[in-house]
Amino acid sequence: MTTNPRALALKVAQVTQDAGKHALQDQINPQDFAELEIPSTSTRVGSAIDKKLIAFIENRLNYLEPFDGMWRDRPENAKPGDRFWCVGPIDGAINFRRNMSEWTITVSLFEFNEENSAQPILGVVHAPALGLTYLAATGQGAIRIRRTPIGEKRGKVLPSTIGSLTGSVVSFGMSHVPAESERAFHVLSEIAGKPADVKRVGPVSLDLCKVADGTYDAYFEPHLHRWDIPAVSAGTVVVRQAQGKVSRWNGNPIHWRSENDIVATNGVITEELKPYLVDLAYPFQ
Repeated sequence: MTTNPRALALKVAQVTQDAGKHALQDQINPQDFAELEIPSTSTRVGSAIDKKLIAFIENRLNYLEPFDGMWRDRPENAKPGDRFWCVGPIDGAINFRRNMSEWTITVSLFEFNEENSAQPILGVVHAPALGLTYLAATGQGAIRIRRTPIGEKRGKVLPSTIGSLTGSVVSFGMSHVPAESERAFHVLSEIAGKPADVKRVGPVSLDLCKVADGTYDAYFEPHLHRWDIPAVSAGTVVVRQAQGKVSRWNGNPIHWRSENDIVATNGVITEELKPYLVDLAYPFQ
């Protein structure tokens, strides 16, 4: 990355924070009750503000550093070194609609490597209602910015060092589609009695960041869709730069153009958790 990666990540974080002010104002406005209905089919649950939010962020990124454009517009045959911004809609749309605080705005930057494989090299996850921003870039570690009554507090994030699933704190994600969420509950039934606690709040980007900063020791979620790629990629950069581990349930690398079963850990309990996931791993192409 020719631009200083940490400086760029900080500038992108400012963009997401500015966008977050608009989104937070939208959340506290009266809600359309029709929007609160949640489909039972494999359909993305969105928010009315998504299009305006993405347009705002993309416009600012183009002014900041356009690179080769946006991930959704990438050519079929990109070349090594090409970079594309990936801006997501609100991650945690159900939380957003229900006036919960756990929702995020995400941005990642993909780069095609020498094998012509696109990998995320920068990620920003901003949770406006929580006053939290996570950011990371390849080779630069991961940082959490926390808003406090006396100003911003910045610090490097590191995962936990707990060495066993027993006594750990695990988070999981689930789909609004019953057939997809069943796989998550099956894993829970198998590991019952081992973790000291199991959390379910979401969204995926924030759950990944909470593995990165040691809040959770592990997180898993089945059947994340193509529309989750912006959130997953941004959170993945944060976890990896914090020295945690992220992969598919079967241990394979994440596919950035497909559905994925995702597992993230502190890097220590990965092998102990894996057997509970492998038999249920979906053979995504």
